[in-house]
Amino acid sequence: MRYPRSLPAGGTIGFPAPSFGCATEPYSTAFDQSVRNWESMGYRTLPGPNARLAQGVGISNTPEKCAQELMDMYISRESDCLISCGGGELMCEILPFLDVEKLRQADPKWFMGYSDNTNFTFLLATLADTASVYGPCAASFGMEPWHESLRDAYEILTGRRRTVSSYGLWEKDSLKDEEHPLAPYNLTEKLAMQCSVGGQPVGDVRFRGRLLGGCLDVLANLAGTRFDRAAEFAEWYREDGIIWFLEACDLNVFGIRRAMWQLEQAGWFRHVRGFLVGRAANGEPMMDLDARGAVLEVAGRKNVPVVLDADLGHRPPMMPLVVGSLAEVEAHETHLTVKMQFLP
Repeated sequence: MRYPRSLPAGGTIGFPAPSFGCATEPYSTAFDQSVRNWESMGYRTLPGPNARLAQGVGISNTPEKCAQELMDMYISRESDCLISCGGGELMCEILPFLDVEKLRQADPKWFMGYSDNTNFTFLLATLADTASVYGPCAASFGMEPWHESLRDAYEILTGRRRTVSSYGLWEKDSLKDEEHPLAPYNLTEKLAMQCSVGGQPVGDVRFRGRLLGGCLDVLANLAGTRFDRAAEFAEWYREDGIIWFLEACDLNVFGIRRAMWQLEQAGWFRHVRGFLVGRAANGEPMMDLDARGAVLEVAGRKNVPVVLDADLGHRPPMMPLVVGSLAEVEAHETHLTVKMQFLP
């Protein structure tokens, strides 16, 4: 596993838009404020040519132009790290236009994003053996004031942090909208995770393995394509084992259950050591199935620790995780800690 160099003081942050660009409110104002925030901290900023565009379908521009921007900015020495402008819907369509061999040969550079950006954070690990950060996108850093999770992400990029912990409260209903683009998280709900082994609740869990995962909507879409090397990755790192971190956006509870089944049948969960599962954005119960049951039908059969409703994904705040790092996890109902080691 290759790990990028830390973002240096006074370094340059690039902002590509391989998924949505920051072209509409509240994202455009939040992105502008994010740029000002980084510059006030002494960093240079380099928005990509698609950063403020909405000329594609579900992405900022055509798949070809989005792929070219991402390749150029990843390989270029003009920037020291990259933070994706946003999530979106059809970043998968840029994948045929990426040059994976050039990514393997390039000096590794931190790329951070989540949701649709799973198309790159996940594939950097499984195709190019290169670490990335599953964490907040660029516009989030326009928030005033920064939430602790944003500070954690910043400190991972700058090499000051390798351990992250849960945040205690989470947001059920956002206050951010076109009139309030810089609103902080509306933290009204207490963290209440469930730890289990073999599908049965337990008081606490501890486990260790390589972090791999992302947005379940995207992962299920990748399974079985020519970009799917997840089973090979798990086999290569079988001595470490894999910690799968998963969260869902559009999938309802039956979609989650189907996606878990699909990944299991594709061999992705071989050598699994544990699961970290975020709060589903669309996880309302349906026909006697809830979001926890949707995951445990498959994860529970693996007889490994499972942490449900963790601070991951689309119901913020989210713990930034380094994809590909070797991690130690400790969790109980109200607290989760992930200690990451940058080992090859």
